Amino acid sequence: MKKILVPTDFSFPAKNAGHYAMHLAKEMKADVKLCNAILVPGEALMANRVAWPLADYSALKEESDTELRSLVKSMNATFELESAADFHHPEIEYTTEVGGLKEVVSNLAHHHDISLVGMGMSGATGLDKFLMGGNSRALIESAAFPILLIPKEARFRKIDKIAFATDLNEGDVEKIHLLSGFARIFDAEILIIHISDSSADHQPKDQPAIDAFLNQITNKVNYHKIYYEYIWNVEVDKGLDWLIEQGKISMLAMVHRNKSLFNRLFKGSHTQRIKNRIAIPLLVFPESLHRNF
Repeated sequence: MKKILVPTDFSFPAKNAGHYAMHLAKEMKADVKLCNAILVPGEALMANRVAWPLADYSALKEESDTELRSLVKSMNATFELESAADFHHPEIEYTTEVGGLKEVVSNLAHHHDISLVGMGMSGATGLDKFLMGGNSRALIESAAFPILLIPKEARFRKIDKIAFATDLNEGDVEKIHLLSGFARIFDAEILIIHISDSSADHQPKDQPAIDAFLNQITNKVNYHKIYYEYIWNVEVDKGLDWLIEQGKISMLAMVHRNKSLFNRLFKGSHTQRIKNRIAIPLLVFPESLHRNF
């Protein structure tokens, strides 16, 4: 059975991501795998060193495993309170691994049947740090799997509309096809949105490109709940902000690639403006993803 992998550092956002993943896994008929990445002194990774680093590693691992067991117990208890007994109850595995976040998550996703990685983010003061800082940014940039970024305020609710933000890149057609398999689980609408400032009278000058893109969607994606909306706004992040506030969407999806909409949004001043207001999960597809959920 497929699994949702949830890295955790036992912070509130990470725990919230775990609870969100449980409800998502229930709908997907999947299980959940928790992981905690620990860093130990370099000597612990070398075979013939003195014993104290190894003892230090054992203590760190035992502490991590103890917290993971406690988290599993809490997640199961909360899930049982919130869900009917006749629903699928995801099993929760856990593991403590040595290494950085990028290496641990990538290795687990590669060697286990992981369909999605769910990660917590801390919202107003943490979204820019999460996306731009160190390990998390490196993971997103190198991932070969979809990553669901879950704000600490997000609570699972019925997924009935997923907005896919596109800049009309041809590669997005395949990702919309993959997204349709995910949306079908929830019988959710997919709203393809294209934000542009090309015309003040709301008549996009790139209409031929829009028509060609939508024609590919029609020919290649077999899903009956796909819609398109053109949003005019001077700045892309403000257009997305309007969509999040007015569009009643459950999830926002986009592709991460060089010179992509994702990069344009989450760098510099764009991040500072949008980070305070995004309160729904953000599903990030890697450019190289070719497998379904």
